[in-house]
Amino acid sequence: MDFAWVIDTFFALFAFTLIILMVPGFAMLEAGLVRTKNVTAVLTVNTMIYIVASLVFFLWGYTLAFGGWDGSSLSMYAAFLFQMAFVGKTVNIMSGGVSERTKIVPLAIFTIFMAGFIYPVVVNWTWGANMLSGSVFDISSMHDLAGSTVIHSTGAWALLAAILIIGPRKGRYTKDGKVRVIPASNIPLVALGAFLLWIGWFGFNGGSVGSIASKENANTVALVVMNTNNAGLIGGLVVMILGYLKYKKFDITMILNGALGGLVAITAGADVVSPYAALIIGAVGGALVFYAVPFFDKLRIDDPVGALSVHLVNGIWGTIATGIWGDGVSLAAQIKGVVVVGLFAFIISYIVIFTINKVVTFRTDEENEVEGLDVSECGIESYPEFKRAI
Repeated sequence: MDFAWVIDTFFALFAFTLIILMVPGFAMLEAGLVRTKNVTAVLTVNTMIYIVASLVFFLWGYTLAFGGWDGSSLSMYAAFLFQMAFVGKTVNIMSGGVSERTKIVPLAIFTIFMAGFIYPVVVNWTWGANMLSGSVFDISSMHDLAGSTVIHSTGAWALLAAILIIGPRKGRYTKDGKVRVIPASNIPLVALGAFLLWIGWFGFNGGSVGSIASKENANTVALVVMNTNNAGLIGGLVVMILGYLKYKKFDITMILNGALGGLVAITAGADVVSPYAALIIGAVGGALVFYAVPFFDKLRIDDPVGALSVHLVNGIWGTIATGIWGDGVSLAAQIKGVVVVGLFAFIISYIVIFTINKVVTFRTDEENEVEGLDVSECGIESYPEFKRAI
């Protein structure tokens, strides 16, 4: 009994460490995708999210989600750290999509609401204490291993609400309806960030099995990690092929986002689908990213990092796909979970962001947006020797 407790405690701590690699993953990915004049601001926001979200989750968010601390099967401290590693990801998804025009203070205030209320409530309904038990809205039967809906969709619904309130970057869309391309500033950082996220996903999904201290559980963890990796591989490959067929070019930013889309899609059901079903889920995930990015631009929804295409579209797809291919999983329960979480996360996020925006305006003024947020928000430029481009 003690041996299993020790092994599972170590496993949770190891998974926690892998997931924390996603903090620099998001930071590098976003820093590479924005213009040089906004890089320091992006890095500061990602640092702020990890600090604020983690502390808020420690102080009350974890208890709201799970009802208390339990150390029966592993150390309660390790159990907390593993769950704490997830919370900031919901805000990372949101903050990346509103980059280059959003101030840090209002984002910090929203981080408190997300980590202290919105995310813990969604976790409570799905993985935790379940305050909806017995009600018509009970979604605890939804199978979501590591959060295609609970984490990725929740953060992306908040992002959609934020974009609708804040609006697009200056000059992103022309008066005649065309999309002005704003190229990524640092492709090596984009690749580094994406692969750090990919590595972190092995702890994200594998650790969510909860135990590795038996032959059966260890085999499940291995299956989850393999399905996770394969879904990312095929997602990237599909975008690589589609991009070449359409443009005769290989766009590394889109290829990597295709891989991330596959990773998001498999996150719900990596433990209950076959390796071949995982390939299908990941392939569709990559294709969805490829077509969703221009779709959102047609709607004039400005998402600099493609977070809606990766996290919202594939969070929904992955949860529903689990109901199609998942062993013993109800499709109806999956759809119900997507709808209930989506309505709650979007409506509450919209209300919170709208209210904050009335008190502390989210969007910086036009002059600061043109000059770059590094100067106005941080006073430190990542590339001071470069001439800033308008």
